[in-house]
Amino acid sequence: MRSSYERSRFRVIYFIMAFLFLVIVMIWTLNVWGKFTRRTVELIGIVVVFTFGIYLICYRRLNKVYEEIENVSVLMTDVIEKDEEPPSEEYREGTIGILYSNFYKMLHVLKQSRNREMEEKIFLRDIISDISHQLKTPLASLNVFVDLLQEDKVKEPEKRKQILTETANQLSRMEWMVLSMLKLARIEAGAIQFERRDNQLRPLLMQAAEGVQFLVQERRQTLQLDCMENISLVCDGDWLVEAIINLLKNASDYSGDGKPIWIEAEQTAVYTRISIKDEGPGIPEKEIPNIFKRFYRVHQEVNPNSVGIGLSLTKSIVEGMGGSIHVKSEEGSYTWFVLTFVH
Repeated sequence: MRSSYERSRFRVIYFIMAFLFLVIVMIWTLNVWGKFTRRTVELIGIVVVFTFGIYLICYRRLNKVYEEIENVSVLMTDVIEKDEEPPSEEYREGTIGILYSNFYKMLHVLKQSRNREMEEKIFLRDIISDISHQLKTPLASLNVFVDLLQEDKVKEPEKRKQILTETANQLSRMEWMVLSMLKLARIEAGAIQFERRDNQLRPLLMQAAEGVQFLVQERRQTLQLDCMENISLVCDGDWLVEAIINLLKNASDYSGDGKPIWIEAEQTAVYTRISIKDEGPGIPEKEIPNIFKRFYRVHQEVNPNSVGIGLSLTKSIVEGMGGSIHVKSEEGSYTWFVLTFVH
């Protein structure tokens, strides 16, 4: 959008000032020479020419500045209304250069904001889609169980008990899934601020081990912890414990009865590393890139009540605290999750 408002105001103000200046010159010459002479006319002519020359120079400079500002305005309009890509940034000197530089900075911020808004919309859409999709099966099962019990179609006490047990399992599965999805959504949306402070690592690992102790004992598995007392880690202790518990549950689910599970920690001048290792069926190499996806499960027959969100939640927690997680596995032999926090 272009406007002649400033240019017109400049012309009006300039010519008013020039006219006043010319009147002053004429009055001065009358006071000096007492009357109009040829020299008076020549002097006034020189003043007029000089004043007009200054006008042309100033107007051209001013017009160039306004044209540059209008170019920026046109770029803004094209970007906002037409969603066009602006030309590559031209580096200039002076105030106009600063204006262009700030425009491209603003454009970069707007793009980031727009991309972030789009990512949040996509994330929210995916979260809602995932939850609704995952709730369909357990809700359908619960409806069937309720109908069977309401219509008294199951007479045997043992079968009724089995239905109630499965109902409780489905409700627990739904509760765990919804709570985990809410945690995951809050972490990925940046609504949770991890309170990172210096923690002794061994007590945190012991707390995580106690969280799965009943599950491990029920399956006659052994849980071995190897962590020196002096190892410390800057992290959010509560969230790290939850991440470790998820990995231990996963290791227990996929390990056979009586199998060992290891928790190991090591620290160097560069990093602190936590490892969770089991002797389960392992993960096929082609499946490894997918295991941190929401609701992805490699072995569907293992623990059918599992939701498949624990690893995704663990990854978000670890990365949210500045760490990284990766997995090593050999099919039919072991699976080894490694958490690394660089100092």
